[in-house]
Amino acid sequence: MLSVVCSMANYKKPRLKDAAFKRLLSVVLVTLLGVSLLIVSLRTNVNPASNGFDEDLSGSDDIQSSSGKLNLPQQNEFSIQLEKRNWLPPRNVDLYPKLAKDHITIVLYVHNRPQYLQVVVKSLSKVVGISETLLIVSHDGYFEEMNKIVEGIKFCQVKQIFAPYSPHVFTDSFPGVSSNDCMEKDDAEKKHCIGNPDQYGNHRSPKIVSLKHHWWWMMNTVWDGLKETRGHDGHILFIEEDHFIYPNAYRNLQLLVSMKPNKCPDCYAANLAPCDVNTRGEGWDSLVAERMGNVGYAFNRTVWRKIHRKAKEFCFFDDYNWDITMWATVYPSFGSPVYTLRGPRTSAVHFGKCGLHQGQGQSNACIDNGSVNIQVDEIDKVANIGSEWDVRVYHNQPGYKAGFKGWGGWGDDRDRQLCLSYSQMYHSFNTSSAVMS
Repeated sequence: MLSVVCSMANYKKPRLKDAAFKRLLSVVLVTLLGVSLLIVSLRTNVNPASNGFDEDLSGSDDIQSSSGKLNLPQQNEFSIQLEKRNWLPPRNVDLYPKLAKDHITIVLYVHNRPQYLQVVVKSLSKVVGISETLLIVSHDGYFEEMNKIVEGIKFCQVKQIFAPYSPHVFTDSFPGVSSNDCMEKDDAEKKHCIGNPDQYGNHRSPKIVSLKHHWWWMMNTVWDGLKETRGHDGHILFIEEDHFIYPNAYRNLQLLVSMKPNKCPDCYAANLAPCDVNTRGEGWDSLVAERMGNVGYAFNRTVWRKIHRKAKEFCFFDDYNWDITMWATVYPSFGSPVYTLRGPRTSAVHFGKCGLHQGQGQSNACIDNGSVNIQVDEIDKVANIGSEWDVRVYHNQPGYKAGFKGWGGWGDDRDRQLCLSYSQMYHSFNTSSAVMS
């Protein structure tokens, strides 16, 4: 018996050692697991685009793998927070739980002109059918007064997105102004500053280049990034903060979109207003096919794909205006005239006295007496397009001739590379590489 007890005592010693080793191993494993989770958490905070986005976005692995290869600026905390807000769901879903099956999404892109925005929002609230669709408001940076106006919208589902790389978000680095940036007509070698001048010898102005950046970022994000629209093949309507929208605009647009395949199969888009913003239309009993305008324009994913394939042409053309860039270099590269279909009476009007990012504050108001006086007749309150109408085509419209090189303002290599990066954000690296060829 003693021998058995002694043998058991001798046997307990290695077993106690084994138990202690196992406890130590458990502690080590738990510690390693905690460190791993901390690293993942830190990485998630540094790369906000993946936070809450991967689970919603099909092909997110491709998007993540390509984002590391993009030439995007280092984000500050403000930029990160704005990007996180872009993946929040639309508001007012409790009020309008279902979108119409054939709805046309509306994208309103804004800068910092709150008086303008108030007018546009009020006009949209009176649009027949607005409650059937989704309104996406794309902000060029963040401005509190603009944000409050949009947060007050209750007449439809509304989603806000914010350009996280807007120059207005970066106060002391590119895409904003850096301390060592060249200014105006500085000589980079003599001043030891950074920047490439445009064809006229002028260096970049962040406030000006932000217009083109915002438009291109918005287009790529709406068509290829957002959960709500990346699978949408139909038309999307784009309007700006200085476009007054008539009550019949949405119903007229639905008619134009449905008639376009038969009435004008070669038309790329549908427009709410004439290309010439100074006219309200001809008043004919016929549809009109003309050069694509920049007030209330709508096109589908097939057209977007054609535009996206011209990313290099768009990003390297020396003009800070997105619309002039499209007219002067992108559309001509399609190989045939780019027509749009519209009605003979406008359903949208460009208004106001200011351009760019003017208009904030009462001291430099862009609207006379804080209001606009746009006449809306009874005929503008109901659909006024006839399905039996023929189409009149404007041939040989005036435009930018071959050889036009742009108005400048877009000569800095950093702006061009950032622009190209936007075209690759939501595509695998192999796919996005094809964009640059």
